[in-house]
Amino acid sequence: MLEVQGKIISLEVIENRFVCDLKACKGACCIEGDGGAPLETAEVEWLNQNIDLITPVLDEEGKSLAQTQRATQADDGAFHTPLKADGACIYSIRDAMGILQCSIEQVYKKGSTTLIKPISCHLYPIRIHKSENWEALNYDRWDICNPACTQGAKLKVPVYRFLQSALIRKYGEEFYQELDDIASQWISETQL
Repeated sequence: MLEVQGKIISLEVIENRFVCDLKACKGACCIEGDGGAPLETAEVEWLNQNIDLITPVLDEEGKSLAQTQRATQADDGAFHTPLKADGACIYSIRDAMGILQCSIEQVYKKGSTTLIKPISCHLYPIRIHKSENWEALNYDRWDICNPACTQGAKLKVPVYRFLQSALIRKYGEEFYQELDDIASQWISETQL
């Protein structure tokens, strides 16, 4: 483990390679799993205030669900994206190639919003674990992402570098630069 600005970084975030390969996985992370994507409170508020920006690009089931439920809340108080009957996130849409895409991101790409997508999605395969006294960034290994691991190994891209824009979005440029400096030194010393 490494520490950057009070955040505990798993070595797997530095040592493992990862580059999403949507042609291979078809956006499986938007439909697989036992729950929706984690949402921060500010993202739930944003969805409640801006749902009219997103609904035009949603499929019919997503539109219907989004009218009454923008987020679900678990017993522990954590918020998640609601799911369609097939288990897909209500904000996911299929493109012409059958790849699941984020409708929030599609609206962002059109310049209609400043929210790219939920930060938990943007940071994946990093998952943040918090306690009162610390925050840890861990690599979440999932077999549906095997093509991304293969692609990352082929291109020699560490997880944290693949997620540069997401890490900067969450923690800032200074955090990322410090992480990159420490990780680069670690990689050169361990010859990864």
